[in-house]
Amino acid sequence: MAEKKNRVSEIKVMAILNYTTSINVEKTSTEIQTLLAKAGAQAIMNEYDEGVINCISFRMMTPHGAIFFKLPANIQGVYKSLQAEAQPRYRTKEQASKVAWRIVKNWIEAQLAMIEAQQADMVELFLPFAQDNTGLTVYEKLKGNEFKLLTHDSKV
Repeated sequence: MAEKKNRVSEIKVMAILNYTTSINVEKTSTEIQTLLAKAGAQAIMNEYDEGVINCISFRMMTPHGAIFFKLPANIQGVYKSLQAEAQPRYRTKEQASKVAWRIVKNWIEAQLAMIEAQQADMVELFLPFAQDNTGLTVYEKLKGNEFKLLTHDSKV
């Protein structure tokens, strides 16, 4: 009995959403594209790194004109988390890709639910991922300028 109790206490509870998913990246990408198309996206593109989808870009017509968005999946970040927390069978790059994209899909579903409930609009929720004419996102531009636009320091 003591042996069984020790094995149970060694099992860690995994905090990463979807870490056991078996759904491949291509299926999740298709589901994301369907969600974005239903939300009014006019064009959608998968971007790849070493044969793996690492970003989904799309164009949306807004009252302000066409806005381009770039939604990345931080596969390397998920991979590092899986290395630290997951059971060995989940500690692969392939699993990290699956998990990362399922998390992105869940996030998109939550954002679209807020839009449908009229709690916010598309640009408001996806703004960090909006791209300028150089391809940089709003977040990347703010980060590159050390978020000075957002600080309340009188020295800025």
